[in-house]
Amino acid sequence: MKQFFSTLRVLLFLGIGILLLWLTFRNQSFGSVFEKIKEANWNWMAFSVVLSILALISRAMRWKQLIQSLGYEPRLRSTFNAVMFGYLANMAIPRLGEVSRCGALGKTEKIPFDKLFGTVILERLSDVIMLLLSIIVVAILEFDHIGGFMNTTFFIPMIEKMQSATYLIVTLIGVVIIGIVSLIYLFKMQNAPAFVVKARKLIKGFGEGFASIAKLENKLLFVVHTLFIWTMYWLMTYSCFFALNTTHGLDLMAGLFIMVIGGIGMTAPVQGGIGTYHLLVSKALLIYGLSEMDGIVFATLVHTTQTVLLIILGGASMISLFFFTKPKNTLRDESL
Repeated sequence: MKQFFSTLRVLLFLGIGILLLWLTFRNQSFGSVFEKIKEANWNWMAFSVVLSILALISRAMRWKQLIQSLGYEPRLRSTFNAVMFGYLANMAIPRLGEVSRCGALGKTEKIPFDKLFGTVILERLSDVIMLLLSIIVVAILEFDHIGGFMNTTFFIPMIEKMQSATYLIVTLIGVVIIGIVSLIYLFKMQNAPAFVVKARKLIKGFGEGFASIAKLENKLLFVVHTLFIWTMYWLMTYSCFFALNTTHGLDLMAGLFIMVIGGIGMTAPVQGGIGTYHLLVSKALLIYGLSEMDGIVFATLVHTTQTVLLIILGGASMISLFFFTKPKNTLRDESL
């Protein structure tokens, strides 16, 4: 039964992505889109790939730094492979990547899963903060553009539907409150069931991993890695503008705006951001005077390039992890 629901969830997310992709392309000719993509300057796309790889390496180094604060010394190669394997897993099942990379690295470097997962939560939190900061910067510097986009794409449709959704929202809030109260009661029980005891242990491990930020010897380096990763994302998006004649005139602020919109699209629980990225980015480019076709061409070009990159690196990393990496005890102090 559990396997059935897992499969159903995967198919549901995939169906949503395909539906959004269809909504994006429904009035366009696939042949025309493909022809325009063929005309792209692939030197600029290759440069964007280099920037992406630099960001991925920095992401692996940042994760390694967090793990080191827990008393382990993982190999950078294994850390990078685990990160890439996580991206590959996300393309199959959304949100599986975080679990997969912790499981893979835990197996090869002999690090407890719960502690690794705590560091991943911290990583994700720092990325959310960077995305929010980017949104704020874009909202200030590109107010006219982002204001119009948010109004037409989100706020107006949301307000129109809000009255009919009021009862649903109230019900969801009630369910959340009841759930929180129930969890608090269970976790305070002295003779708690076995699953609660196991959950307590797991949460404790998460807490240790999450608290790793306080143990970092060089907090500035963590911040530098985070800034570098997001700067590479920004420049990667901006460099892709030069690959097409229709976007080569857009500036750095437009690059930041499209990076933010694309980042929001990629956070949706859909395999590899398929559909959500295409829809949001193509709509966002309309406010810069591009046609719907040109917006779709750019979104498809960037998403396809990045997807192919992650599949290649993720596949190679998976093979390396499971066939060519010998497990190693990386705990620096056996007494920990």
